[in-house]
Amino acid sequence: MTQADERVLEFLHEKDIIASPSVIAANIDYTQEYISRRCRKLTDAGLLQRADASNYRLTDLGERFLAGEADADDFTLDKPD
Repeated sequence: MTQADERVLEFLHEKDIIASPSVIAANIDYTQEYISRRCRKLTDAGLLQRADASNYRLTDLGERFLAGEADADDFTLDKPD
């Protein structure tokens, strides 16, 4: 998991919103392209879920990870880009 991955999860948790990669990127100071790739990987790992064609939400697993109730053994995340 990259620092950007953690910031994406924390942003969605703290704001309690569904957001697009461009909104997330603008708020955590990464490029939209990079955050789009990371959101897809976080979705594949089960930490995020697509809310619609362009927006993501935090999953229960993502919430549990942030709360310290799940760790990297509970999901598979590909190597960083």
